[in-house]
Amino acid sequence: MPSHSQKQPLLQKIKRGLTVGSVITGSTFLHGPPVLALGLTKLIKKSHKVDQTNIQITNSWLSVNNWLIDHVLPHLHWDIEIEPDLQLSLQGRYLMVCNHQSWVDTTVNQYFGLRRMPLTRFFTKWELIFIPFVGQAFKILGFPMMKRHSKEQIAKNPELKTRDLAEARKACEQLLSQPFTLLNYLEGTRFTQQKHEQQQSPYQHLLKPKAGGLALALNILGDQIDALVDMTIVYPDGIPEYHHFWLGEVSRIAVHMRKIEIPDWVHGGNYEDDPEYRQRFQAWLDQVWREKDKLIDEMKRKYQNS
Repeated sequence: MPSHSQKQPLLQKIKRGLTVGSVITGSTFLHGPPVLALGLTKLIKKSHKVDQTNIQITNSWLSVNNWLIDHVLPHLHWDIEIEPDLQLSLQGRYLMVCNHQSWVDTTVNQYFGLRRMPLTRFFTKWELIFIPFVGQAFKILGFPMMKRHSKEQIAKNPELKTRDLAEARKACEQLLSQPFTLLNYLEGTRFTQQKHEQQQSPYQHLLKPKAGGLALALNILGDQIDALVDMTIVYPDGIPEYHHFWLGEVSRIAVHMRKIEIPDWVHGGNYEDDPEYRQRFQAWLDQVWREKDKLIDEMKRKYQNS
């Protein structure tokens, strides 16, 4: 928890927590039912207009969250740097990778992207469909929902592997009818020092990246996206828990955005069945990750010296 959090009076924390909780709950009940109701109409007939309306409603919900950040967390300082060669647009198509440390990361992504990029989606487990409201909203909004099978299950039934890849391809291709941002937390889990040590990660500030998901997305979408975007998030005062953020216990967040150049040889490769391509892809991603690790170190040093 950030060191300065203890300086806040308890009454101020309670007041801020009640305000945030009440506004987010009220906003969710206001925006949620229309999304679900319009989503049901897609069972009868697919409609681009309905999709656009649902995105607008979702962005309205996100704008309420961003308003809270700007007005209820007034002491939060953002340090956002976008490299000049990265041109973002609400009409763009982007694959985005990001380091993952906290549930706050998603809120940071939403805050940053609302007025700069299309609605961010990410791969989710199919099982989430059974969570009331949340799962249905993911499905309606076009989040790629995957039925993942274990290695043991695939070993017993090899056809499952082909089915998984086909479902992933279908989920990605469905995004192509509209602007999109598809986010992939390549580490696959939130960074902790314990996980870092268990992995014996070769990076100082990152876990090992999982290359398969990115390789698949680039195989399906690579020649139809505007950019592969790398978002780097640093919490100078320590990695916060989600409630720390909304209680105003985070004073600084640094975000760096850059464009990753995709080598020509990446397009059209077969990561699953071509060992030579897989090794080359992993080596390329390792270099990307080493650059990101160096960047995080530089960002942290900047704040240590300030």
